[in-house]
Amino acid sequence: MKLNKVHHIAVLCSNYQCSLQFYTQVLGLEVLGEHYRAERDSYKTDLALHGEFVIELFSFPNPPQRLSHPEATGLRHLAFEVDDIDVNLMELDKMGIEHEAPRTDPYSGKRFVFFSDPDGLPIEFYER
Repeated sequence: MKLNKVHHIAVLCSNYQCSLQFYTQVLGLEVLGEHYRAERDSYKTDLALHGEFVIELFSFPNPPQRLSHPEATGLRHLAFEVDDIDVNLMELDKMGIEHEAPRTDPYSGKRFVFFSDPDGLPIEFYER
């Protein structure tokens, strides 16, 4: 399996304005794009460090504390950039690792797929 780099870290927050202020004013990250998703009453904001995209900040109304699924407060998932989703899915299949069907990011047009580590932490492969 060939991983290129960590693509981004997604964080789901319980208070969007407070977290956005922390990541931008305290840590100094810059907003690359801020999208309000009315159908989910949710924000998806891309944050960069020195011009490089590093964090997706998500909000949802009243998110539960993390139990096992990615839509909970805290680290949402860890994403790795890959050259080809299909090649990596074949590798996961060979190892007997279950995964979701690939999807396409509506903002970037890139394909991605989720699966879990042994402890249930969501892992994402994101196509370059």
